[in-house]
Amino acid sequence: MRIGLIGAGRIGTFHATTLSRHRDVGSLIITDVDPARAHDLADRLGETVAPGVDEIFTWGVDAVVITAATSAHGELIGRAARSGLPVFCEKPVAVDLAGTLSALTEVDAAGTVLQMGFQRRFDSGYVTAREAVRAGRLGRLHTVRALTADQTPPPAAYLPISGGIYRDTLIHDFDIVRWVTGREVATVYAAGSDAGHPMFREAHDLDTAAALLTLEDGTLVTATAARVNGAGYDVRLELAGELDTVVVGLDDRTPVASTEPTGPPPADKPWTGFLERFAAAYEAEIAAFVEVVRGERANPCDGREALQALRVAEACELSRAEHRPVNLGEIVGGRD
Repeated sequence: MRIGLIGAGRIGTFHATTLSRHRDVGSLIITDVDPARAHDLADRLGETVAPGVDEIFTWGVDAVVITAATSAHGELIGRAARSGLPVFCEKPVAVDLAGTLSALTEVDAAGTVLQMGFQRRFDSGYVTAREAVRAGRLGRLHTVRALTADQTPPPAAYLPISGGIYRDTLIHDFDIVRWVTGREVATVYAAGSDAGHPMFREAHDLDTAAALLTLEDGTLVTATAARVNGAGYDVRLELAGELDTVVVGLDDRTPVASTEPTGPPPADKPWTGFLERFAAAYEAEIAAFVEVVRGERANPCDGREALQALRVAEACELSRAEHRPVNLGEIVGGRD
C-alpha cells in the first residue's frame, strides 16, 4: 500500500512514523508547505518527498492522510474524493459548517471513505468507559464531567486560524461524550474567559471555556477547557450513574494534587501534551485506517460524526455570544 501524507508538522510526523513501520504500508509520499520540513521527515524515515500536493494525486497512491493546516482540510478532502481515494483527516473537516457540509457532500457523491481523527475513541480508558455505560453497569447516567487542559498555550500565530477553543479543543470532548454515552446533545449553554495572556484577546479567542450540555435523555454534562494549566496536560471524563461512577484519565500521571491528609501524592511525572498522553490511541487510529482501506473493517469515525461534534461547538459559540441556551436544532446540518 502506498499512502500520500500531506502535512509534516507534529501530528503529521507522528502519523508518518507510525505508517512507515506498518507492515501493510509499502511506502509513503510526503509533502508540506515547508519543503525543508517535508524533506527532513522523508529522509529520516527513508520515504519519498513530493514537491507539492499535486504530486500526491498524480504519483499513484492508494490513500491520503491529511495533517495539513485546518484551512486546507475541506479542499483536500474534496480533491481526494474526486480522485476516488480514501482519506484520513485530522479534525476538523473544515473551518466552518458551510465548508464541512460542502466537503461531506463531495465524499457522499464520490462514495469514498473519510475517517476523521478523533483519537480518544481509540484510548483504552474511553473504550472501557463506553463498554461500562452501554452494558448498564453505571445504571442511569445523571452527570458527566469532561475536561481538557493544556499545560502550555499554543503559539500566538496559531490562535487566529484555530477556529477558537470550542472548535479546536472542546470539540474532542463533545465527540467523546456522544461516543461514550450513545446520546446526542439537545441544548447547550456556554461561557468563556479571555482574562489570561493578551494574545487570546488579540486573536478574539478564549483561554478558558465552559459549557453545560443537556443530552437528549436529560443527562447533564459539563465540559471545560483551559489553554494554560501549569500542573500538566489534563484530560478526563467522569461518568456518574445511579449504580456506579467511573473516571477516564485518572492515573499516576494525572496532574492533580489532593489536599486531604490521606490523599494520593502529586504525580511525579505529569502528562505534558497530547502526543504523549494519547500516543497509543494515535497509533491505533492510524492502524484502523489501514484496515479500513484494506476492506478489513468498517469506518470507525466518519465525516458525519465529526459534523455532529462541530454542530455542538457552533452552538456553544452562539450561546456565548448571545448569552442564552441554544437548541441544537438551531444549527444547520443535523442528522438525516
